Amino acid sequence: MTPDRRANLNRLLNPRHIAFIGGRDAEVAIKEADRRGFLGDIWAVNPKRDTLGGYPCYRNLADLPEAPDAVFLAVPAPAAVEAVRELAAMGAGGVVCYTAGFREAGAGGAELERQLIEATEQMALIGPNCYGMINYLDRAALWPFAHGGSCPGWGAAIITQSGMLSSDITMAQRSLPLTHMISGGNQSVLTIEDFVDHLADHPAVRAIGIHIEGLRDVRAFEAACLKALDRGVPVVALKTGSSQIGASLTVSHTGSLSGADDLHNALFDRCGVIRVKNPSELLETLKFLCVSGAPKGGRVAGFTCSGGGATMLADHAEIIGLDFPVFDDAARTELAAMLPPIATVSNPLDYTTPIWGQPEITGPVFGRAMALAQADAALLVQDYPAAGLDESKVFYLNDAKAFTEAAHSRGIPAAICATLPENIDADTRDMLIARGIAPMQGIDEALNAIHAATRWSALRSRIAGAQPAPLLPARAADALTMIDEARGKARLRDFGIDVPEGRLVNGDKVVEVADTLGFPVVLKMMGPRLAHKTEAGAVAVGLTDTGALMTALETMRHSVRTHDPQAVTDSFLVEAMAPKPVAELILSIRSDPQFGMALTLGSGGILTELVGDSVTLLLPATADEIEAALLRLKVARLLGGYRGSRPLDITALARTLAGFAEAVAANADRIAEVEINPLFVHQDGITAVDVLLHEWPTR
Repeated sequence: MTPDRRANLNRLLNPRHIAFIGGRDAEVAIKEADRRGFLGDIWAVNPKRDTLGGYPCYRNLADLPEAPDAVFLAVPAPAAVEAVRELAAMGAGGVVCYTAGFREAGAGGAELERQLIEATEQMALIGPNCYGMINYLDRAALWPFAHGGSCPGWGAAIITQSGMLSSDITMAQRSLPLTHMISGGNQSVLTIEDFVDHLADHPAVRAIGIHIEGLRDVRAFEAACLKALDRGVPVVALKTGSSQIGASLTVSHTGSLSGADDLHNALFDRCGVIRVKNPSELLETLKFLCVSGAPKGGRVAGFTCSGGGATMLADHAEIIGLDFPVFDDAARTELAAMLPPIATVSNPLDYTTPIWGQPEITGPVFGRAMALAQADAALLVQDYPAAGLDESKVFYLNDAKAFTEAAHSRGIPAAICATLPENIDADTRDMLIARGIAPMQGIDEALNAIHAATRWSALRSRIAGAQPAPLLPARAADALTMIDEARGKARLRDFGIDVPEGRLVNGDKVVEVADTLGFPVVLKMMGPRLAHKTEAGAVAVGLTDTGALMTALETMRHSVRTHDPQAVTDSFLVEAMAPKPVAELILSIRSDPQFGMALTLGSGGILTELVGDSVTLLLPATADEIEAALLRLKVARLLGGYRGSRPLDITALARTLAGFAEAVAANADRIAEVEINPLFVHQDGITAVDVLLHEWPTR
């Protein structure tokens, strides 16, 4: 974003005057600006009407008193292009282009969108095909439908690609404080990453929520999110939609094991973005971050006035890995003395109904339990009574206030959570927000939010200590050349990876080579149509003598011919059997046309697709990041020593893999994808048993 466009974006988001151009849709938008309480000038533009939304109409843009800071544009697409061109010449600040009929409408619309982009010049433009923007802080709205939402002077900024989702969020009964709502639409000029970059600088924005269908510029997105992370502004992403790696790369196992969704996850981890699964989780996570703040550590103290509530907390916490630390014997003894005899001292703690609503008792219990747990965050479960049945509400409020004071005295983020989302009324939500306590709606959502906020703090600390190097360049998808396994393994040797000793020969030489290598041996047929030899019956292992070798040779020819007659060749790789490994991995490095080069690690061999156990990192990645990825795998239990076996040096393994990734990246102009499956991991090193390698076409 250029400095001029950045300045114009500021004018668009914080306008002194707004011009509304169009008919019925513009009239609704004018009413929404009035509803929001816009204090600046509103100018209606329509050559065929005298008034619009109660405001006198200007016939032409040239009749306006001055170049408007912001414009809501709702005219047919061809006319929209001409209006934008005229506004740019006038020196207008920016445009919300509500108009549809551009790229989403096919080839003709795509050409109109190209013209729109050209006509915009240095103006800021949101859309086209979008709902627009609401600035809750400054009471500015360029929005074509009735909307809700409120702001206490701070809160979350939300950016969506879906107009309907953004509208739904404004209507949500979640009491999420909002500063901005932006519906980006086609993002022809301004994109998600531009908005994140801009809003991260706003002192009232405590967190940024984004809905992503697809990213336009991965590297700009990373830079914007790293900027937000540096400023202490969490970014929470709801990524929807699924896609696949380019067709040229789907021949590998990795194409199905780790697709574009895992690449997004890798990007989010790289720049400290919290990913959520659904809109409710998006809003609850933003609420916790904005109202309570992110915990400095992962220890949580939980409280309920019900054994069932405590169990629900404990159950979901175990699933997501949230830590409710256990009290030691001394702590249990101390707390037991403060509680009724029927209470069972645990964390989460059911403090039981005999002391319910008595803050002189519950307050000290809350405070002491938080201290003994060394809690970094605290959570109290309360389902408030419905209106008309709320004679007991005072007791809930007594405990809520006692809990609030205890958390504030400890200086830790805290939340009060209703088991059922609707069981915490708007007045109570507002009261808690005013006291800096997040009113959370749903146990799972609350725990997920705390866990996400805790993880964000850890990511921020990690990234601050070691800023990620720039992503490797991306290359457009292209037709690729498959390199046979024998030549692929020669490349691996050059990159410092051990491979079994072997030779590539015709069928009449396999016995001679096997005698030279020494039995047992492995026999594989080589050919351009044998990317996956096991499926074709083109591999035989554990051949212990000449007879077994010759039988395998004939069986292999028959099996491959049955599988694919055109795949049969007279080229065979004969290799010495590699020793039995401690574990088998899959290791893949591939080039993605959007994300650049990515490394995938997972359980290898026959477990690759059966288990689906993998982690993807974008390159470059450090040895420390690769080690952390290895430890996240299920197969890490084997690497770490299983049932008395000696643990491997995972740090040394990670260094070796990092060196290999660097070597492949240095040859990225030639290598498009390399997949080793399985990669045998031994106590003293690694061996690539099978490799699939694709190269870019020669230019």
